[in-house]
Amino acid sequence: MSAVSRANFSALRLPVIVAPMFLVSGPDLVISAAKWGVIGAMPTLNARDLDILESWLLRIQRETADARGTFAINLVVHNKYARMQADLDLIVKHRVPYVITSIGSPASVVERVHSYGGLVLSDVATIRHARSAIAAGVDGLVLLCAGAGGNTGWLNPFAFVSEVRSFYDGPLAVAGCINSGNALRALEILGADLGYAGTPFVVAKESLASDQYRHEVQIASADDVVLTSAITGIPSNVLNASLMKWNIDPDESGGGFQGIEPAGASAKPWKDIWSAGQGVGTSKATLRASEILGIWEYQYQAV
Repeated sequence: MSAVSRANFSALRLPVIVAPMFLVSGPDLVISAAKWGVIGAMPTLNARDLDILESWLLRIQRETADARGTFAINLVVHNKYARMQADLDLIVKHRVPYVITSIGSPASVVERVHSYGGLVLSDVATIRHARSAIAAGVDGLVLLCAGAGGNTGWLNPFAFVSEVRSFYDGPLAVAGCINSGNALRALEILGADLGYAGTPFVVAKESLASDQYRHEVQIASADDVVLTSAITGIPSNVLNASLMKWNIDPDESGGGFQGIEPAGASAKPWKDIWSAGQGVGTSKATLRASEILGIWEYQYQAV
């Protein structure tokens, strides 16, 4: 397949997806990324209700119609996300070009998105998940590697990319410490197609992050990132300072995915508990998304 679908990304100015981040990615960030020439993405669940989601989709479509880049919408497909089918209905209605599925099988999404010509990428954390997503008919994979912010994987990207490439020739995006043009070049050498970058855009001027979250990202180093399942029940990389603030033990076991906002939780993921990847140490300045991408472009071309 994938000679055709991998070619879909060749027109991008840089091989980047600005990753969808809960309570951080909104229309402004998505539009800025697409206008600059990459793929901007946001989760459906950042819109408080369906009316807001539809208004956001309409605005993004309108303002990126002539953009060099494009946009993707992230959809949680776990059965504990009650709004999944309604969100998918809007995605299909507005013919979203790329859909990124998370936390579950993409099988229920693929046929509907393909019906209008859209493409589905599935984020996966293991080889088994990768094989299952491919069997479901996805058009590409997002490999959640060790060090990625938020809900994450634990495989080294050298191992993950090479093993997936042994049985799959479709598009691969890699999440985990993508914070420079050098990293993008390295991914291409590994055999991947795109970087999936989140943490560097938490501090972008267009993000929805709070001032305190931005500050904590800007003063953090890799040593301040903790892997824990205590927040959502699945492994997540978060800033230890936010765990300490709420007296949360990172060694607690979450016992499986508990939903977007676990019932009874005193601290809300990701409003009070802040995610970050291990590459957080390079995010020191508040810049526009276009400025961040411009720096990466210079680095990418210089390598």
